[in-house]
Amino acid sequence: MRALAKLALLGVACISLTACERVQKVAANAAGLPTDENVLFWTQDQRDNAFRQMEVLTTTRTIEAGDNLRQLETGKPLPATLKTGQGELSIDSYMADQRLAGIVVLQDGKIRLEEYRMDFDKDKRWTSFSVAKSLVSTLVGAAIKDGFIKSLDDPLTAYIPELEGSGYDGVTVQQLLTMTSGVKWNEDYADKNSDVARFNTTKSKDGVDPVILYMKTLVNEAKPGTRWQYNTGETNLIGVLVAKATGKSLSEYLSEKVWQPYGMNQDAVWILNDGGKEIGGCCISATTRDFALFGQFVMGGGKIGDTSVVPDDWFAKAGSKQTDIGQPGAGYGYQWWTFDDGSFAAQGIFGQGIFIDPSRKLVIASNGNWPTATPDDKKAGRNAFYKAVQEYLDSEATPAG
Repeated sequence: MRALAKLALLGVACISLTACERVQKVAANAAGLPTDENVLFWTQDQRDNAFRQMEVLTTTRTIEAGDNLRQLETGKPLPATLKTGQGELSIDSYMADQRLAGIVVLQDGKIRLEEYRMDFDKDKRWTSFSVAKSLVSTLVGAAIKDGFIKSLDDPLTAYIPELEGSGYDGVTVQQLLTMTSGVKWNEDYADKNSDVARFNTTKSKDGVDPVILYMKTLVNEAKPGTRWQYNTGETNLIGVLVAKATGKSLSEYLSEKVWQPYGMNQDAVWILNDGGKEIGGCCISATTRDFALFGQFVMGGGKIGDTSVVPDDWFAKAGSKQTDIGQPGAGYGYQWWTFDDGSFAAQGIFGQGIFIDPSRKLVIASNGNWPTATPDDKKAGRNAFYKAVQEYLDSEATPAG
């Protein structure tokens, strides 16, 4: 009896409401939870409430943690105030300005900062939104390591033959990962006739995944590999690719390859679409600490003990610029946002993120609720915080005098 929010923005196909679900909808409304189908129209208070309990609002599958939980040591705490280009910035004021529910900073695998606000704590889950894209990308690496996917140069249709004759005929797995398919796509969330809006209303038919049903209707408008365009639908296709290649659900495969063996501290959950499949482009709910642990896993090259979960050079490629996005100092890898200083990040709307800086052995995971989905001032403030932490660690490494 799970029900409700139809999360139209996020790649979630609408869930039809049974009589029982309508009762739950009334109950959710009374509890202050959103019942609108589009997260952009939720009030800030509704988002504060909903982001920590998405599994109450819609159907999910559990990403199971194991019994051997990874224990994190505590390192030297970061100072309460950091220096930025605009002056001093306190951790308290940064969290308030960013409306953060949780932040975890790991350096050399040790906790340098762990803070929670908004009645949130280390044992509670928060949604990731598009941070999930980077986790799905990692599952492609695991599937290559396991032999389920032969090569990034393989045509996508070798794994999803239903796409033959569509705009994705001739597109490679790597071009899908880098969002350089050349397929025509409109990701305008404010346009009800955009692909991202219409895509989300597609229903499963005759057992066929709604992702496939919509994406196979698209046409190509640029030569594959020549143009970058952000396309959430393509990450959902990556999820279909992994599930088809491995014969396992994304939740099962993520649990098997990372969540259990690496020792994540809590179960996570993944939202499902109308066809009962995980949404590759969105919506894993986990603790902020476990998002940080995932960053640490990536920092270590995807190794668990002596076992490599992904090919040895996977994250060196996935986390570096594979295509230009028209922004100075930035690029796009395999579903990771990249920076020219060697750092890279998973990012989700409303302030979700995992920032990874291999040169400083730094991971910063944060969850929150920005006033709007992608406000420029909040993004700039987050980047300034990242830089302030980097500069402080540099000052520790080379003390004055």
